[in-house]
Amino acid sequence: MPEMNLSNPARTILGLIMSVAGGIAFMLAFPPYEIWPLVFVGFVPILVAQHRIMPARTSSLATGVGIAVWLQGYLGPVFAPIGTYMVWLPLIVFFLSTVLDYGQRAFHSQTGYRWFVISGIMTWAAIEMIRLFIPIAGTWAFIAYPLYRQLWLIQPASIFGIIGVGMLVMLINHILALLVLGWIDKKWKPEVSTKTAFTVQPLKIALLRRWAFTGGAIVAGWVALSLVLWNSSLETPSVRVAAIQPEVSPIVSLNREMDIDWLYVRMIEQTKEAGNKGADFIVWPEASFNWDPQQEDRLNLVSLAAETDAHLVVGYVVLAGEEGFYNEATVINPKGEFLGVFGKDHPVVFGGETSLSRGTYPVYDTPLGKLATIICYDLDYTDTSRKMVARGAQLIGVPSNDWSSIADKHYTHVVFRAIENRVAMVKADGGYNSAIIDPRGRIVELAVIPEGGEATLVADVKIGDGRGTINTRLGDWTGWLALAFIGFFTFGGKWLVKKAEKQEELQVNG
Repeated sequence: MPEMNLSNPARTILGLIMSVAGGIAFMLAFPPYEIWPLVFVGFVPILVAQHRIMPARTSSLATGVGIAVWLQGYLGPVFAPIGTYMVWLPLIVFFLSTVLDYGQRAFHSQTGYRWFVISGIMTWAAIEMIRLFIPIAGTWAFIAYPLYRQLWLIQPASIFGIIGVGMLVMLINHILALLVLGWIDKKWKPEVSTKTAFTVQPLKIALLRRWAFTGGAIVAGWVALSLVLWNSSLETPSVRVAAIQPEVSPIVSLNREMDIDWLYVRMIEQTKEAGNKGADFIVWPEASFNWDPQQEDRLNLVSLAAETDAHLVVGYVVLAGEEGFYNEATVINPKGEFLGVFGKDHPVVFGGETSLSRGTYPVYDTPLGKLATIICYDLDYTDTSRKMVARGAQLIGVPSNDWSSIADKHYTHVVFRAIENRVAMVKADGGYNSAIIDPRGRIVELAVIPEGGEATLVADVKIGDGRGTINTRLGDWTGWLALAFIGFFTFGGKWLVKKAEKQEELQVNG
């Protein structure tokens, strides 16, 4: 069997080209490009570069470069308008990935790639789980998001959560990469490690066949389960809902000390138009004004709710001096009663935002069903929607205030929050992207205007049953499982290597 006849510099360059290609493939899978099948193969060239093409000592660069290229292409435009340290995230991830992946090639070579697929899936899932604990991260760029329109495939998110969907994606990537590694081993002699006496052997056919069969069975079972869930009946009433998207963001205009009385006049007109079309649940954007409507009803919202005979959801901010500010949403019923207050659960800390009343999760029992609210960045975490549905919420209003560069991305998060908990959601944005989503993640109505613009969405949507799902009850259990596996690999890695060496010796001495 010949060796790969390339110098180390040439192998490094070829490996980096493959890694960049993989990163670009991942980027193209996400909005706005939405070539979603690429998400199942984007990691393959990165893994092949890491485990066969690049020299062993620099192999972890493949992962760092591939992921950094992807994140720069996806998150770079998202945070460029904001600036701050968020623009450095791809570079930070590059260094972390390169350092943390150092030694992975040696480990898998020494263990005969028995753990290649499992450890790859679990590592990715564990990283996504860890990101849910970070105030600046959330679920942004979770690997499952390119599938947001493939409702026939992602319904098991109601059981396994978005992390579980990502595990399926990485299962396919790693099995395909393993098969490519096996093909390369037929063509060229694998590189022998000089750091251990363990003899590197070509990947065994039995291992390749086992994973090909196992992966095929898992994918087939997943698709069958998803189709059953997708086609199951939902015996709940429909509610006519509306999302009011103004021409420009009220809070941004207020911060720039602009006169926006005209904007409020138009938003009230939009609300009346929605009411005339029969909307019973009408949502305004996040931070539509900077006073507490329960203390000062400057816009006559109580009368507006009565006139439209609708439940009106409004978001607002109230400054509290040096302490910060309150970012809240309230619901006004047709009788003019304020049903309660929700404080934004996940403020945008990298933007200097606070939410002094966070931590309560009110659900309102109404003739329409059980209503709740969350606010904007709460969409980017899995816990807030889950807590609302665990309390019986069937329909959730989502006031938001996005910016231009996320207009084609943020509404995709609503799809997964709806499926995870089988709840209907109405996102009303301050100028860029509003959506009405049913409990199966179907986008009933959508307005995406990256340059900013007005929209009034009105549609009938089935509400959830208020019982939630397995995911609602167990939370991000797949993420916790992945963290447990990573703990096992971290502390048991040397034991696995020694076990593999003993098995190799037994086979040699046979």
